[in-house]
Amino acid sequence: MKKTFKIKLMAIASLFTLANIAPIMTSVHAEEYKVEVIAKGFQHDFWKAVNKGAEQAAEEFGAKINFVGPQSETAIAEQLEQLNNAINKKPSAIALAALDTEAQLDAINNAKDKGIPIIGFDSGVPGAPEGAIHATASTDNEAAGANAAEHMLPLIENKLGDKAIRIGVVSQEANSLSITQRTSGFIDKMVELLEGKGQKVAVIGHDKFKNDVAEGEANVIIEVRIPAQVDDAAGKTEASTVLEKEDTVAVYGSNEFAAKAIINANDGFSESKLGADKIIAVGFDSGALQQDAIRKGLFAGSITQDPVQIGYQAVKLAVQAAKGEKVEDVDTGSKWYDATNIDNEDIQAVLYE
Repeated sequence: MKKTFKIKLMAIASLFTLANIAPIMTSVHAEEYKVEVIAKGFQHDFWKAVNKGAEQAAEEFGAKINFVGPQSETAIAEQLEQLNNAINKKPSAIALAALDTEAQLDAINNAKDKGIPIIGFDSGVPGAPEGAIHATASTDNEAAGANAAEHMLPLIENKLGDKAIRIGVVSQEANSLSITQRTSGFIDKMVELLEGKGQKVAVIGHDKFKNDVAEGEANVIIEVRIPAQVDDAAGKTEASTVLEKEDTVAVYGSNEFAAKAIINANDGFSESKLGADKIIAVGFDSGALQQDAIRKGLFAGSITQDPVQIGYQAVKLAVQAAKGEKVEDVDTGSKWYDATNIDNEDIQAVLYE
């Protein structure tokens, strides 16, 4: 009896020990992978949505994340300090949206030497040393620009004919990779679609985007307008130039600045130039002014990135890289929204101001 009783007590003790160890083991697994996420900011709604996606992935893939970003997207020194702090913590991986890769080269090489994989996200880490960035989670901006063209063409197709028409493209600048890709993606897809319908297309206005078709020979003219400096007044002037032309039937703004420039330019006319039966406007991003223009019918719609997916995929890739798995770049996609779906739950989740 005594021996049997002793065995039972040992069995109960073992069960008690396992019951207490189990949650500890679960907790350790949940924090097995520590990922430092360094964004370009943290206050803007866009980065808050990125953080939301990062947290979702952390919970799903058993990681603990630390999400940081500088006060503004011009605070290069602050972000560099955050990167160095992250490296010193010896995390499993780092997810980085670099403000200035050149300023961070030493830190990036340091992380590489320490065997800390870096995943780029959003604009990624362009120009980083080979092998330092394992993969990037970002919007395919060429495809996103093409998405805008694909949604615009059906809205202006009835304007195609013997009379030449003009499509304006307002772009913030011609240097930023993401913005120029959104611009060229729109232009290239629009030219492809129009030529498929038997139209001859001239692209004019900026040497970076123009083609070899003369304006006088074209059925459709795509005119690119880029301000000499990035400020509201200059942007408004460029947008006004294309809106006031009698043959303009549509206009595209390749980011929030450009969309705002179009809206401000329109406000400067005594009567609205934009609308379903006027000039068709399509934008990119989702600032409050742009959303309001869509609700009022001034904009036909816009393209939004998916910041939740950007954060989610960045952390997912970081965990995979920490495990030593092979990772590849991920296109986090883009979505079209207009007055018919702007209040849908899936669209509201990816809008940012």
